[in-house]
Amino acid sequence: MEDPELFREGGFRLASRLFIEGDIRGDARQVARLREFAQVEDRLADDVVAWMARQPRGQGHRLFEDALKNGVEAEGPLKVFFDAVEAKPYWVDDERLERGAKAITRAGLLGLFPLGDMSLMGGYLASRATKSLVGTGEIEYKATRRLVETAAWWIDVTTPGALKHGRTGYASALRIRVVHAHVRAAMNRRDDWDYAAWDKPVNQVQTAGTLLLFSLVYVFGTQLLGLRYSARERGDILHLWRYIGWLMGVDDELLPSGEEDAWRLLWLLAATEFIPDDDSKRLAKALVEANAAVGEGRGAVGKVLSHVSVAVHSSISRLVLGKTNADFLELPNDPVAQAVIVGVAGVNFAAETVRRFIPGATALQERIGEAGRRGYVKRLEKIFSPDTTYAQHMRAA
Repeated sequence: MEDPELFREGGFRLASRLFIEGDIRGDARQVARLREFAQVEDRLADDVVAWMARQPRGQGHRLFEDALKNGVEAEGPLKVFFDAVEAKPYWVDDERLERGAKAITRAGLLGLFPLGDMSLMGGYLASRATKSLVGTGEIEYKATRRLVETAAWWIDVTTPGALKHGRTGYASALRIRVVHAHVRAAMNRRDDWDYAAWDKPVNQVQTAGTLLLFSLVYVFGTQLLGLRYSARERGDILHLWRYIGWLMGVDDELLPSGEEDAWRLLWLLAATEFIPDDDSKRLAKALVEANAAVGEGRGAVGKVLSHVSVAVHSSISRLVLGKTNADFLELPNDPVAQAVIVGVAGVNFAAETVRRFIPGATALQERIGEAGRRGYVKRLEKIFSPDTTYAQHMRAA
């Protein structure tokens, strides 16, 4: 099979030459098998949401939150759900989870650039997945808040130690899984949902795609920005996200066990899911406007900040997604900003090369990155008061 558009231009074309060993292209039988999962949802989470709908208003959510902290004894869908997620898979290695989280933490706030400019923007190319985002109205009309909450969630699940039972990241992964089930239920109630064109809403293929955008694309994206990881670190980051994906209800068959698996799956997703349409443009426009919002209410200085913010974020997206995809999404094209990004990546690469040879430098960078992330979350809490239980999104769905 021929390479999909995503692998013909930009950063992913570069990746196919520098970071990928061997042939990752799929065949027709693999495509057919992957497409089967587009009709598979998440029965355990869906049963919980159906049970919540039968409870007095707000009680189901309160009981779910209580179960996150104290467990559940009463028989029913909630107990079945928690019995399943508390049964830790045999392949989970706690030391690898810790190392993977530390490697991510080391990037500090630089890691937020791939999150928005590559993972979220790249995800908008998957037009079937965008239908649920557009259907809720939340992404398009509250793009800034949702971008902030996505960043806060990402920090929650990638903080060292946070995936231990009962910790913040563990709870956040399960909460977002239930949010997905609420959205799925809402879309399934719509008379205009086109199952033939859009598949089942928030299906297994789409959830696995989100997982890859936050794991493999993050690693690749930070490398393009100059960060350096050892092979073990890259594997540990993917191991961390494999467990996050398991907690989020992704089928075992769609959970990559390593880098080569992840690249193969991304190639198949690019070939079958990354087919942008007008909704892709709408969501990309909303994200660009969210980047511009940094300058609101700051007068002339604010206008400069907005211009720089849009130029930087759009340039990163263009460099990674390639000219054809970026032009389709109507992302601003600023060659000067793109040249600056390449120059900064070179400086980062040089600094990272030095870090690897100085004893204690890696541990120091991890502490600096952790402090930066903590400070960022505190600022978000002060400015936006993000809802970490996602109750409002469940109600909106």
